[in-house]
Amino acid sequence: MTNIHQISCAVGVGTAIFFGNTISAHADSSPQLDGATPKQLRLQPNKLKVTLSMASLPNSSQTNIPHPSQFLTASNWNFLPLQSKLAQLSPISPQDTPGEDSTLPSILRLDVFSNDADPLLLPSQPEEVTIDLEQPITLEDAVSIALTNNQEVEIARLTINRSLEELQEARAALYPSLTSSVGFDNRLTAGAGAPTGTGSPATGAPETLSIDNSATNTFNSSLSLSYDLYDGGARGASIGSAEKQIRVNQLALEQTIEETRLQVATDYYVFQGAEAQVEIEQAAVQDATQTLKDADLLERAGVGTEFEVLQARVALAQAQQTLNIEQANRDIAQRQLADTLNIGQKVELQTAGEIEPAGTWSRSLPESIILAYDNRAELRQFLLERDINAEQRQIALAENRPQVALAATYDLQEQLDDGSDLTDGYSVGATVQLALFDGGAARALARQSETDIEIDEAEFANQRDTIRFEVEDAYFSLNANQKNIDTAEQAVELAEESLRLARLRFQAGVGTQTDVIVAQAELTTARGNLLSAIIDYNQSFAELDRAISDLPDRDSTDLP
Repeated sequence: MTNIHQISCAVGVGTAIFFGNTISAHADSSPQLDGATPKQLRLQPNKLKVTLSMASLPNSSQTNIPHPSQFLTASNWNFLPLQSKLAQLSPISPQDTPGEDSTLPSILRLDVFSNDADPLLLPSQPEEVTIDLEQPITLEDAVSIALTNNQEVEIARLTINRSLEELQEARAALYPSLTSSVGFDNRLTAGAGAPTGTGSPATGAPETLSIDNSATNTFNSSLSLSYDLYDGGARGASIGSAEKQIRVNQLALEQTIEETRLQVATDYYVFQGAEAQVEIEQAAVQDATQTLKDADLLERAGVGTEFEVLQARVALAQAQQTLNIEQANRDIAQRQLADTLNIGQKVELQTAGEIEPAGTWSRSLPESIILAYDNRAELRQFLLERDINAEQRQIALAENRPQVALAATYDLQEQLDDGSDLTDGYSVGATVQLALFDGGAARALARQSETDIEIDEAEFANQRDTIRFEVEDAYFSLNANQKNIDTAEQAVELAEESLRLARLRFQAGVGTQTDVIVAQAELTTARGNLLSAIIDYNQSFAELDRAISDLPDRDSTDLP
């Protein structure tokens, strides 16, 4: 907070008027799943049945997601006292430990999933990074862990804390400034020479001079009170800007939470698909092994050929090679998910549950677009940025408006060694300051803010178009993948029957081994297509859910 407005000579011409009464002794002033029953994907290679299912993407009511509506709304913000704002806007501390009745999954209470170690800690021993725990988790668990451990979410929360302190700083200008000073001065002053009267004029001897050194000890103190009575509106604009910045950071937290949920869902589905693809390739290896056994038996019985055995061996080797590749892809996907969740160094994750479509999207495309416009934090951020730049314009223009300041000072002084009494004094006054010419700096700053407002409006329009495209892209992909699921399910059934018949014909000696190998490859491809269709559907569902940001308990009228 500035004390008394002083007229300073840097660049420009100013004038000041001062009036007051002074009596002075000696003063030194210084952040919709429909309840449909999804189909389950069942893969049945001969007697082997692999059931794949998928947990649906949880909404924030299923996880411990701090939604911005828990903090404040634009309608009531300006009427809340500061302490109420601080209480409502305080983000969740990462050190908060869930209690027994916590809604967080019990998995979060395992120390292995927390990452409370020193962020600068670098493991130096192999055992510190050796996997020693395998833990299956659901998608709901994964989202909760990410929102607890993810560093970007934590940074967004800390940014809100910082903006709260900035608001406190801006509000300090509402109060007067009180300063005090205390001083002690010890000074030895050389005195003037004076003749002593000794010496003889007759002999010409000089008179003796005596030097009187004067020592003083002075104690003084002062108390100053100053207040900016009027500063051209800069104070109110600064407070308004700080309040809006809190809301911007709050929306940034919501955006980070949404992005984290989407990233977790994407990584989880990729990992889940990779695990299922390993199972598919394992089934393919078993099919190829069975074909090789059949070829060996027929050759020993004299109705098969060595060529057919070699064909079967080549098919088995190719299936095993593909399995090795898919196992590596699974391991990579697992570590990617672990990195997103920011879990401990020694944990290996596994997916839990069945692979199935995440749900049914019950809204039409136009309804989804309008809901996205209503919910997306990015649009609100640009509107708030526009309002902040309008406040910055007022701050710039305030430099050319009158500045009125009040000041009062009370002084005490005591000469400790002269026997005099304590003296005191005071001064009160007011200063009016007006900048007559500043070279156009204030106007230039105001025009910069006006340009920033136009930029915010253009970015709002651009973001609006981007949001619409994101909704449409996810919506069209969702519908296409839904159709692909139906087609792929039929293809799997036909491929399974084709392999069964081809194997029977080969075992009966009326079919060829090539038919069996081709049928095996077609079945593996069909299973992979069905898995991809479901995974792609779920990812599109998660992307569409992110595009509309349909968090629960959102006030649709809460626009800045």
